[in-house]
Amino acid sequence: MALIATCLVSLFFWTVVSTVTGTKEPWDLANYWTLIYPAALALSVILGALQKSAQWSAGAVVMLAQIPVMLVTSGASPLLGVGILYAAFLSIPAMALSWLAGKLRQA
Repeated sequence: MALIATCLVSLFFWTVVSTVTGTKEPWDLANYWTLIYPAALALSVILGALQKSAQWSAGAVVMLAQIPVMLVTSGASPLLGVGILYAAFLSIPAMALSWLAGKLRQA
């Protein structure tokens, strides 16, 4: 159940980012590194703290949820594979933070 909630919240987050900013690919935003990515990391921490197990997965879900939102807003492109790899790379710090948040909550 927690995984489904994490997926829904993550998809909602990236949909709001895309809608509010008017961009199809969030990582193209000028303020991605200063506002959007830190907000996604914070969301990873919150969701990781709420999970009882596999807390690391919250960070992966949050960051990889960019891909389906991008597919809906802009469709598949030849760079889709690069986008998936980029989102996977960006998920590494998010997974570490969500895992740590979950472990600290359990302590």
